[in-house]
Amino acid sequence: MAKVLELPKLSPTMEEGQISAWHKKEGDAIDIDDLLAEVETDKATMEYKSFDRGTLLKILVPAGSVVQLGQPVAIIGAPGEDVSALAGGSGGAAAAKPSAAEAQPKGERAAPPAGGDAPVTSPPPAARGEAVSPPTQPAAPQPSSNGRVKASPYVRKLGRERGLDLSSVAGSGPRGRIVARDLEGLKPAPAAAAAKATAPGELAAPEVRPLSMMRKAIARRLTESKQTVPHFYLSIDVDADPLNALREQINADLAATAAEGEKPAKVSFNDLLVKACAIALVRVPECNAQFTPDAILVHQRVDISVAVAVPEGLVTPVVRDVDRKQVLDIAAEVRELAGRAKAKKLRPEEMANGTFSISNLGMYGIDNFGAVINPPEGAILAVGQVRQEPVVRGEQIVPGRRLSMTLSCDHRVVDGAVGATFLKVLRQLLEHPTQILLG
Repeated sequence: MAKVLELPKLSPTMEEGQISAWHKKEGDAIDIDDLLAEVETDKATMEYKSFDRGTLLKILVPAGSVVQLGQPVAIIGAPGEDVSALAGGSGGAAAAKPSAAEAQPKGERAAPPAGGDAPVTSPPPAARGEAVSPPTQPAAPQPSSNGRVKASPYVRKLGRERGLDLSSVAGSGPRGRIVARDLEGLKPAPAAAAAKATAPGELAAPEVRPLSMMRKAIARRLTESKQTVPHFYLSIDVDADPLNALREQINADLAATAAEGEKPAKVSFNDLLVKACAIALVRVPECNAQFTPDAILVHQRVDISVAVAVPEGLVTPVVRDVDRKQVLDIAAEVRELAGRAKAKKLRPEEMANGTFSISNLGMYGIDNFGAVINPPEGAILAVGQVRQEPVVRGEQIVPGRRLSMTLSCDHRVVDGAVGATFLKVLRQLLEHPTQILLG
């Protein structure tokens, strides 16, 4: 029996998703765990895998569409099965949510021929079409009405990239909506190129970039953090010469012991810093805590969120139980997580439930900065670059390396003295870094 597939919840905070791409087409056989589509959520691009087996009879929303949770996206069933009732929203056997099901079948009516196996006598599409506009077949593509372009952000983005005037494109999607396939083979309109030229004194129109799911989530969470979490900041400078010497020695040893033809492992400043923070958090557990309305939770685990910049924004994969891991293991895990973060392949659970965050902008040449706390964590450490500068040693001024760090604290959880104690312990570890290897 045919079944309507609805958009599932693919991340804990997901409320809607954008179908980035379908990996199956109508008529394909589907097995359990087959990849149906990729869905961009507020966290990352997630794989939407099938929980059922059968034949993909109908795709209800094209790639690029933004879909609410629970909204029907496809129909699966036996080969050749009549799905006109489900597609038309009158049969509802799959128990789609009423509000979503009501909207989607209307869209489906606009493109009945795509199914290929619709019965000759099937009236539902035509019947619905008559209710909206006289006797014309609902499948006919319609141009945009009243100058309003009906297209998803993804399609608009495609149009901008190709210099296309979407207002002149006849959409073949539901209710004349423009879908990606409508743009195939189109050439930029002359007006689009001419529009780039502006009259003297006229301000050029800004480039409009629709918000991605991730950007929306970043905006929401960081606004919430700055508006509801009372931040204060503590900064220190650390003598980075010992840490630099240790890192160079470790990497030299790794290179010397690597097998022939094997790329030697490496340890970065950040890897040593992550481990040092874990040790400091064990020694000052009040910084490894979070605020709740009824109590302060002091975590018994050290799971550090490491901020990773990606083209769409920022994600924070979590390295678990850092205090129990060796530096080399941490280095390998951070690199693996960062690689998958940039490929948008992290799972939601890999970005959730950190207890402390580190944000390092040293590789961008930033000396120091203050980071916004990643709620519900109680603190985040912002790390600048290791810089060379004159330093005073004894009675002499000599060249040296310095590293600036700023701890952003949730004052509801971390008081000034507690934050300062944490930084004191952290500095002591970084300036005597063999303790990092022993911790």
